[in-house]
Amino acid sequence: MRRPTPTPRQVDAGIALAGLLGGLLLIAFQVYDHSSAIPRWQVLPALLAMAALELVRRTRPILVAVLGGLVFAGSIFSGALLATTMMYTDLLYAAVVYGPRRMSPVLHASGTASVLVLTTLTLVYDDPATAVTVAVITVLIFLGPLWTADIVRKHRQEAETQRLRAEQTALLSEMDRREAVVAERARMARELHDVVANHLSAIAIHATGAQSVARRQHRAADDPVLEVLGVIRENSVQGLAEMRRIVGLLRDSGGGEADESYAAPDLSAVDALLAKARAAGQDVGLGFELTERGERGELPVPVQLAAYRIVQESLTNALKHAGPGEVRVLLDFRPEELRIAVDSPYRQGAGQALPGARAGLVGMAERASLLGGGFEAGPRDGHWSVRAVLPRAMSTEEGTERA
Repeated sequence: MRRPTPTPRQVDAGIALAGLLGGLLLIAFQVYDHSSAIPRWQVLPALLAMAALELVRRTRPILVAVLGGLVFAGSIFSGALLATTMMYTDLLYAAVVYGPRRMSPVLHASGTASVLVLTTLTLVYDDPATAVTVAVITVLIFLGPLWTADIVRKHRQEAETQRLRAEQTALLSEMDRREAVVAERARMARELHDVVANHLSAIAIHATGAQSVARRQHRAADDPVLEVLGVIRENSVQGLAEMRRIVGLLRDSGGGEADESYAAPDLSAVDALLAKARAAGQDVGLGFELTERGERGELPVPVQLAAYRIVQESLTNALKHAGPGEVRVLLDFRPEELRIAVDSPYRQGAGQALPGARAGLVGMAERASLLGGGFEAGPRDGHWSVRAVLPRAMSTEEGTERA
């Protein structure tokens, strides 16, 4: 079983508690400077203050560095305690690691000055051996934590740089993969259109010609030859229509994931979309409801794909921008058209400042327009309303295709 990782606040609390308990133990045994002349209670305030500063060592690094220095200076006169000194060095370390960049040179300057002043005073009023000892101790207290923090911060910056570089590499790899998918789909679409579709067209033309020849020969209407030619022509025309739809799907799905485009290209996958949206919307207080009216019947593949994408984009926008409430999706199947209505709770100004805002609305409008339908979206009666009309009959270069 994996152990839970402590939070930064818990780590800081643990450091403060350990320093406080260690200091209390040292005070109990009178292990501090001038213990014979200084009472125990006089050492305690500096210890408590330093432990309290440890609790905010990450969130207030500048404050703890300043106050910690004052507390440490006071502790020298009230009875220097090892626990208080160690916690002060940790505060200096935290000020460099978690504070702004300017903290390191400022603390280095003040620390170097403290070392020089204390060493000089000791040399003037005491012997050189004591001055050397004071120099070593002050360097360890004032400069040692800063050097350690500089090394740690440098390694963290290098690690962050490597992480960002790895993310960029992964992003470039993903872009290369998608470009390869798009190129392969375009190649497949060209091959299907240039090879298979041409053969199906030739079969349909020859079957039609054969039917004309057979009729000029005055064959009976129930002649098996005419029936076979009719079946060949009908299936070749139907296959050609489906081939053109597949070519359109391959060209239309170039900008997204391959699995998504093929796993959910029509209205049969709307229920799965709603299930995913409900799972994602629980944390933000969103519910989703789907209502269908009329008979779905047979819809052309491009109409189903456009309807699916409009519903998908509407649900995505609701998850990003809608306030808590119910998102209602209506699919109204009428004899001549499919009407789509999506209403979600409206938050004033939601998503206006985001990069690429309204790009999804433009895409939905373009899909509806290409099929000869209509699209509109905007706030209405406290809701963000999306309305799309997709005709069941699609206008093409060769005429009108009906479901």
